[in-house]
Amino acid sequence: MNHIEKQLQAAPQSRLYVTVIAAIIAALFAWSLTAVNFSDIQQGGLAIAKNILYGLTHPNTDLLFNLSKQSVLYLLVETIAIAFLGTIVGAILAVPLAFLAASNIVPGPVAWVTRLLLIIIRTIPALVYGLLFIRVTGLGAFAGVLTVGLTSIGMLAKLYVDAIEELDTRVLESMTSVGCTTFEKIRFGIVPQLLSSFMSVVIYRFDMNMREASILGLVGAGGIGAPLIFAMRSYKWDEVGSILIGLVVLILIIEFVSNKLRAKLVRG
Repeated sequence: MNHIEKQLQAAPQSRLYVTVIAAIIAALFAWSLTAVNFSDIQQGGLAIAKNILYGLTHPNTDLLFNLSKQSVLYLLVETIAIAFLGTIVGAILAVPLAFLAASNIVPGPVAWVTRLLLIIIRTIPALVYGLLFIRVTGLGAFAGVLTVGLTSIGMLAKLYVDAIEELDTRVLESMTSVGCTTFEKIRFGIVPQLLSSFMSVVIYRFDMNMREASILGLVGAGGIGAPLIFAMRSYKWDEVGSILIGLVVLILIIEFVSNKLRAKLVRG
């Protein structure tokens, strides 16, 4: 009975808490509505919106299916290449950083400094990295690969660290007791535990990098983003429709395949 009485006494306080939170959310929503302004929408804007919708629903099929270097298929292949190579670069470089950031592998100060470095890497947006690399390497896919690789390091290393810190150290202790060398402990004790987790994380990051690579084209780092923004600026909405259709179909295919691969890795 005492427990029930305590719950009944706490109920009014809970209702007060919910009421205050709901009032705050309602006030924030009402304040946000002040940013909505329909007075700037003119007849010309409605005509442009109609043209956009028409272009998106009537894509340029020649651009979508031909095999020239300006076609959607070619640009999608280039985008895949940027995302794939960038993911591989990031996945490899993230491994030593992950071990340096794992508190169960290295001393605390070393892990702390490495984690701070990874936080800094993750904080800077991909577009900023893209603009920096374009200044160094010039316009093109190489800048996109470097950008995707660098932005991948922060996330991959963080997830690698989580897997490393969950290592079953009893396996290593058993191998030490039977006289295994350091290489044998790494090869047969650490790698089998980490490989499936690492591969699952890399596949997930590749899925994300496909979207990153598409956006990077907006700043000239290769891929399909640049033709997309040029088509939009030129009001060629049928070309925009073709590019978006190709991009959506590709993302859906990669999403499906990556989910299947990750599920298989998780099940072992």
